Amino acid sequence: MELPTLQNTYIGKKKVLVRTGFDVPLDDKGNVIDDSRIRASVPTISYILEHGAEQVIIMTHIGRPKERERRLMTGKVAARLSEIIGEKVIHLEDFGENGLPDPKVCRVVVLENLRFHPGEKDKDPAKRDAFGRMLASLADVYVNDAFSNCHRDHASMTSVPKFIPGCVGLSVEKEVSMISRAIKDPERPFVSIIGGVKADKLNAVANLIDRVDRILIAGALAFALLKRFGREVGRTKTDTEGLGAFDALVERIKDNPKVMLPVDAVLADRFDAGASSKVTSVDSIDPGWMALDIGPETIRRFREVIAGAKTIIWNGPIGVFEFDRFAGGTREVANALAESGAITIVGGGDSGAAVEKLGLKDRLTLVSSGGGASLELFEGKELVALKALVKE
Repeated sequence: MELPTLQNTYIGKKKVLVRTGFDVPLDDKGNVIDDSRIRASVPTISYILEHGAEQVIIMTHIGRPKERERRLMTGKVAARLSEIIGEKVIHLEDFGENGLPDPKVCRVVVLENLRFHPGEKDKDPAKRDAFGRMLASLADVYVNDAFSNCHRDHASMTSVPKFIPGCVGLSVEKEVSMISRAIKDPERPFVSIIGGVKADKLNAVANLIDRVDRILIAGALAFALLKRFGREVGRTKTDTEGLGAFDALVERIKDNPKVMLPVDAVLADRFDAGASSKVTSVDSIDPGWMALDIGPETIRRFREVIAGAKTIIWNGPIGVFEFDRFAGGTREVANALAESGAITIVGGGDSGAAVEKLGLKDRLTLVSSGGGASLELFEGKELVALKALVKE
């Protein structure tokens, strides 16, 4: 898709409605713990202000509230944004009823949590569109700067651009461009790493298997495949039922020289941070144990492939990285990416969280803000919120 961009959209003297991804972690009192998602949209907000917009109206969701919840209100997000950009920011709780403040009084406004309104996620398209129309009535131009939500058919993502002209913000443009270019025109060797649990991750494998030079499969997904290929995997959690939808692909993966599966594993006697553990070949996993990480020989082989790559994309953790004892695979793969010198793109979600936890984000080319959105790009799908911006 040829996306309309902020640079090619006239915003002078306009009211601009910006959908951001300010779904930040909060403490029990609603204070912002980590403001990196706020900072990600500052270039877009600053660009709009510097190019003469009359007012910037920011909308976002926080969390998954089932009702109005004080802790998830956006007031403290507005306050943190004000500190970052050095400009007055007003928080509006009831924007639909009271309208907007005079732009001469305040040029930046943050609306209340979108998910307090049932129309944001309503399953009825007409109700989503009604909410989207109300949001659109606040402004002249719409900017989507929430990559993490671009795979969601929500009112603020897909309905608003039906009623006012829309474009992508700078952070969305950057993420889409970098991920798409890495997949379609990579520097080679091109390596993909796919981890996690669910069998539907194989949609990404299906799209990538003919594009990549090597594909490394880890996490519980790898052990589901090994089980399908006749190996004993003990009590390892596997989505073997989900594999049924991928019979043809599973046959292509088996004995495919491009595909690398674990050859050894770190086993646990129970799913617990303090579990007893041991390392064994994938050919000799005890029935009463479970694989929670890849083993040292697999790490060595993965590292060797990664070291020779020029482009690497990674989605999904290698093991149960939440438990220190079983975080070795994820840690070693992340470090290998950071040391590789390659173009390195991590597809958000759990793998992005692992990179953040390890303090490696700044050593990688891109850690995506959206696990689900980036995975859909890895799968070769169009993102519904971006498609909504393209006028036929």
